[in-house]
Order: sequence, then C-alpha cells, then structure tokens
Amino acid sequence: MMDLNLVRVFIAIYETRSVSGAADRLFITQPSASYALARLRSATDNELFKRSRKGMLPTPVASHLYKVFKQSLSGIETAVADTRSFSPETSFHKFSLALSDLGEQLLLPRLVKHLRELAPNVQLEVLPIEMMRIDEWLLTGKVDATLCSRNESISPIAQRDRIMDERYVCLVNNQHPRIGGELTLHDYLAEQHIIVSTISGHHMVEAQIKEYGFERRIALEVPHFTALGEIIASSELLVTIPLSAAKIYAARGNGRIVELPFQLPNLEVYLYGHTEIGDITAKTWFYNTLKEACPVLMEN
Repeated sequence: MMDLNLVRVFIAIYETRSVSGAADRLFITQPSASYALARLRSATDNELFKRSRKGMLPTPVASHLYKVFKQSLSGIETAVADTRSFSPETSFHKFSLALSDLGEQLLLPRLVKHLRELAPNVQLEVLPIEMMRIDEWLLTGKVDATLCSRNESISPIAQRDRIMDERYVCLVNNQHPRIGGELTLHDYLAEQHIIVSTISGHHMVEAQIKEYGFERRIALEVPHFTALGEIIASSELLVTIPLSAAKIYAARGNGRIVELPFQLPNLEVYLYGHTEIGDITAKTWFYNTLKEACPVLMEN
C-alpha cells in the first residue's frame, strides 16, 4: 500500500517542479523530500522526474500517476476536512494575502475591518506582490491567496474568480497649463509621462500603447503607486492608471481625472488561491470570504 506521505511529496514536486519547493510547501527538510522521491522511484520502478533548467520535468508515468494521486488524495483530505470545522469567531489562524500597493490602498483598510467583524482573533499577513513569483508562492503555501490583475503564469490548477473590471483614465495636475477638460491624442503624446513598473501587474497599458504604434515620452518610472498623487500634484507629468486609484488621488486634491483619447482594454482583477493545500477548511473559508467581500469593498 502506498504511503500517503509519499503521495503528498510526489504531488508537491509535480506542482512546484522542485524538490525544495515541495519541502517548503510540506514543511519538511529537503533531504526528507529527496528521500521520499527515491522511495517513490523505487516503488514505481520509474525515474518520475528529470532535472532541467525549468525544474523537475515529469515523465509520462509521473503525469499519469499525478492525475490518479491528485484525485485520490483530494478525496481523502476533503473527507477528513469534513470531520473538522473552522470557527472564524474563535479561530487564531494566520492567513497570508499578496497584494500590490494599489490593492492595499483600495482594499486593505476595509478588508481588515470586515475580517475583524467576522473573525476577531485571526492574523492577516500582507505580502507585497511579485507577479512572476506568485504561482510559486501559492503552490508552496507562502500565501493563501492573491488579488491581482489577470496573471497567465499562474497554474491552471489554481482556483480563480474574476472579482471586477477596471477601466483606465489619465490623472493630471489640477492646474495643468496645457490640458483642459478633454485630452486629445496629440496632447497626450506631446506630454511627458509616468509609468508604473510591470512588477505591479500593470504591463497591459504599455503593451497596448505599443501595439497602437504610439510613442510616449517617459519622464519617470516608479515601482509602486504610492507616490503618484504627490508627483502629479507637483509636476506637469501625466499618468495612466485605473479609475479607482485616480479617484483616491483626486479626492485628496492631488490631481483631476481626464478620459483617455483612445480605448484600452479593462484591467481584469482576479482572486487566486489553492484551497486544497494546507488547512482545507480554513483556506476555503478565507478564499470564499475574499470572493464575497472584495467586489463590495472595492466598489465602495
């Protein structure tokens, strides 16, 4: 009979493509994960994984086993989870959530208030998002969930829900000497701009503008949204950002909103998570709470 611990290690290696990633997810040492893989290779009489620059690549046998093991283990863990209950009113569980600094501004204060009402003793850790690492973080359990723009690099096995769509607008100085209530394409391209680094997930703006064949004059690139309001308020620079962020800065008197002179696709905001990894009952509660609350909290 196959040891369930070996099955867990196998699934973790398959999904993270890494022995060390599997060890991190399962909170075991790397030698322990390597030993488990050796036992699996012996039991199946197959190499299972081959090392490559892209990580541990599964053999056809491993891919077949993964489908069987994943379904079986999920059924077992769900059955066990059904015998336990998660009580948010009394739980001291720690949850982790990856957010951009824009997500922190738009959501975090209201989310903390909402969670305190539902689960006053839980702990929430917020990590600054790194778009290229978020799939690894979800798979290894470093974060329980993330709220971000659509991310094609996240594994298709992750749970995902589309939370809201955002349209882009231009934020300009209240007293901008050359821009009035409307913005022409000529004026937009003639001005100097601020762009936000693609690490924040807002790469689509630059990609679409390049696709149109427009060439903007970039004066400043920043890693985060945090200082945009003050920069706009003290300069003649323009920035193209989601409407919800622009509303925050405009409400503070840091600038005014002007519609773009061309169409950009909406920013699609998604919630991602792996509720079958770790404490299933707690993670499922956290994910469902975010799924239900975030659209309302971000609209208000």
